[in-house]
Amino acid sequence: MISFGLIVAIGAQNIYVLKKGLLKEHTLLIALICFLLDATLMIFGVKGVGKILELYPSFFIYITWFGIIFLILYGFLALKNALNPQNMKISAKKEKNNLHQTIVATLAISLLNTHVYLDTLMLVGSIGSHFKGTQQNIFIFGAISASFIWFFSLAYGSRILIPLFRKTLTWRLLDIFTAFIMFFVAYKFFLEI
Repeated sequence: MISFGLIVAIGAQNIYVLKKGLLKEHTLLIALICFLLDATLMIFGVKGVGKILELYPSFFIYITWFGIIFLILYGFLALKNALNPQNMKISAKKEKNNLHQTIVATLAISLLNTHVYLDTLMLVGSIGSHFKGTQQNIFIFGAISASFIWFFSLAYGSRILIPLFRKTLTWRLLDIFTAFIMFFVAYKFFLEI
């Protein structure tokens, strides 16, 4: 439940997974990368890496600045798409991003987010580190199971919305919402520095 509560919050990563699921662009790969990153960070957090990172707060400052810049650029890209939405229409003929671009974008949207580290390494890690032995392993399994269920449900469940996203207005509204979320999260990160 803790893992679900942290993952389900609307943010850059979830909007990215939703959009790529709607476009059917490397859906499996994107969901898998997001899940594996979450799972790895949660395991490291529970096993004690989060405590080590508390000793190096400058790591979070650097990641936060990179995240702010990335989110602002992503927000402006979303606004550009909102002004020119015809390039986002769902079509069987639409050319997909290449594999390399998809991997880099997914890693960036996931790892340049300070909250990913705070949620997985610090919060899940600190809660899970209170358990010992088998109970700790069960906690880890539960936390990463929530991540698996969420990312694959979001990526493939988004296809239910495809008829709605055949309209240009819907894409325009999603891109405006995306830009708002990106700018808002960047602003929140800026306040945390």
